[in-house]
Amino acid sequence: MFANKKIVLGISGGIAAYKAADIVSWLTKNGAAVHCMLTPNAAEFITPQVLQALSQHPVVVDEFVNGPGWGIVHIDTVQDADLLAIIPATANTIAKIAAGIADNALTSAVLAATCPLFIAPAMNTHMYQNPATQRNIQTLKDRGWHVMPPVSGHLACGAVGEGKLPDVADIEAALQRLLLPKRDLAGLQFLVTAGPTIEPIDPVRYISNKSSGKMGYAIAEAARDRGAQVLLVSGHTNLPRPAGVEYLPVDSAAAMLAACLEAYDGCDVVIKAAAVADYRVAEPAAQKLKKTDDTDEMVLRLVKNPDILAELGRRKTHQLLVGFAAETNNVEEYARQKLAKKHADLLVANDVSRADAGFDVDTNQVTIFTAAGDKLTSPLASKRQTADFILDAVRARLDKQQ
Repeated sequence: MFANKKIVLGISGGIAAYKAADIVSWLTKNGAAVHCMLTPNAAEFITPQVLQALSQHPVVVDEFVNGPGWGIVHIDTVQDADLLAIIPATANTIAKIAAGIADNALTSAVLAATCPLFIAPAMNTHMYQNPATQRNIQTLKDRGWHVMPPVSGHLACGAVGEGKLPDVADIEAALQRLLLPKRDLAGLQFLVTAGPTIEPIDPVRYISNKSSGKMGYAIAEAARDRGAQVLLVSGHTNLPRPAGVEYLPVDSAAAMLAACLEAYDGCDVVIKAAAVADYRVAEPAAQKLKKTDDTDEMVLRLVKNPDILAELGRRKTHQLLVGFAAETNNVEEYARQKLAKKHADLLVANDVSRADAGFDVDTNQVTIFTAAGDKLTSPLASKRQTADFILDAVRARLDKQQ
């Protein structure tokens, strides 16, 4: 698979360093020439001897190593490399790279590298969420690094939250996309919606839902990586703006509809992954509504929001239209009804009552229903893998239309 591919794998000093052994083994078994570079701290977590045995190449820890065949270590190691990947990347190493510091073999090699760059941060939740770390990660993104964000879970330090290195299988899939990119969507213009919409009650309160936007963002990034030009229309999320896509933030359902209609004629594929509020407050208050002692109730009059998917279905000419249905029961029945009623070409349904496939988790499992009557079910997987499953169905449908 990776014959003639030279990969430099950087490993920094975090507890997740042990997972690098599996990644080295997988890359090597698939034909890659893997050259490992450890920070001095990383060598406290995993021994160079293990990585050398798996890769069949010398492992660099000391920037000043001498001997036959060695020249300038940090330059020679990355020369002619097809990829430099740092897995895991600690807050310290990320900060050094962002600042251009070169105080060990790995950070020096980063400055000398001219190949694509990949990084997978892993650390304590509070360290990851610290504004300094987030700013440093954004700096790397702005410089063109491919950043695979950590997932939420139980960490070695005892904390629960963001900071866990993704499963090795997901990292391997990400590396495969970089080394063997699929460009089957090149030349197509995608419109992707993501996240929740919000409907104001007054200047400080609003109606919304539990959508995190993770599925829509994963679709936008996957489409970008497969060659598409992508416009991401996003409601309010806590997710970083994806690099390499046109990004348009919106608030309400009405604003999202306006953005979609403006871009619609120029689109080839529209994927409506946003969780749009079905209703809005009929008359939002101009000032904050005050709580009073003479009543225990607040009564709001709600009116229907415009149905964005249905409106796009009515206006459809050449576009391939993909809708989403987040259900808690009768998933297939409701999905098939929505597919027909909204004049969509594909309908992606999932059971959001599931703890592993609902809102604000990193995994998903979906079933795609087609206007032709087909039914495609994905395995439980990361949302990025699920995004590629959806895009495979889009590509298959486009091929049938040709």
